[in-house]
Amino acid sequence: MIKFLDLEKINNRFRDEIDLRIKTILDKGWYLQGEENEIFARNFAKFCGTKYCIGVANGLDAINLIIRAYGFKEGDEIIVPSNTYIATILAISENGCIPVLVEPDINTYNINPDLIEEKITPKTKAIIVVHLYGQAVQMDKVWEIAKKYNLKVIEDSAQAHGAVYKNKRVGNLSDASAFSFYPGKNLGCMGDGGCVTTNDEELFKKVKAIANYGSDRKYHHIYKGVNSRLDEIQAAVLDVKLKYLDEDNKKRREISKYYRENIRNPKIILPKTYDENSHVWHVFAVRTENRDEFQKYLTDNGIQTIIHYPTPPHKQEAYREWNNLSYPISEEIHSTIISIPVSPVMTNDEIEKVVEVVNEY
Repeated sequence: MIKFLDLEKINNRFRDEIDLRIKTILDKGWYLQGEENEIFARNFAKFCGTKYCIGVANGLDAINLIIRAYGFKEGDEIIVPSNTYIATILAISENGCIPVLVEPDINTYNINPDLIEEKITPKTKAIIVVHLYGQAVQMDKVWEIAKKYNLKVIEDSAQAHGAVYKNKRVGNLSDASAFSFYPGKNLGCMGDGGCVTTNDEELFKKVKAIANYGSDRKYHHIYKGVNSRLDEIQAAVLDVKLKYLDEDNKKRREISKYYRENIRNPKIILPKTYDENSHVWHVFAVRTENRDEFQKYLTDNGIQTIIHYPTPPHKQEAYREWNNLSYPISEEIHSTIISIPVSPVMTNDEIEKVVEVVNEY
């Protein structure tokens, strides 16, 4: 079976370096809010091109903390793509704000900037863009609208570590960005983890305090905060793997290019990108009308797949108040999308087999 993502093989490449860093942490006996967090935050901020980075417990917390730190009020509206993973929307709801869904571009799967302005009301406070599947949103139009209406721009960069838009990396294309380091991400830790990047010093200080029980210094609490911290071991793992991220993303691009040049099955709709550097191919998502049949066929032929995602947020039980709404582009994507293997540890034989099997479907 060609695994969708062979995490054991991915992480074994860095085993010696990770073991050494973990030994150092064990020898120190310091597991939270220590030197490893400071090192990784500094290096990841430099990687993204931002002034600040704060490690937090996970990607959902990262979005949640940004929204909370901006102090949006209950009933404020935040624009968000209608086909994102539900975490982006959950963070909005958690803060008492109202998610306003905007359809994606059917070709890029990212939010369609041309549809944003019609959704803006006097209650709109921010636009959250999601660099879905690893492709950076084309941000010029988003910023044009945001400046016109004095809105904050927030990135959900959970799937796009290292992607570039006009010579700037994601994480540095907005007022603040949220990252997830879930193990399956392009930059993944060995558990849960996340971070916030920003150039806004005031936001940085506020997020950092809120995430640490609302404390700006020990036993001094200025906010009603939460506990959301990246532990030292995960920070060390991420710092090791960060050095290899660009190389891994290059391999993902090479695989995706080979797929796009060699998969010629008319039943399969291939993903598109407007610029090769803009996409880091967190997943290679294709579309086909008979998805369940296609998935079974691939499984029977030794290829593991995942569906990202089978049900759009407005059809989830958690948002049953939206269940009667219609977002036809999102519904089309969610009913036909399926992701085939793409990872930096795939062999040439595996890549060629995927193409061969898909073409024979």
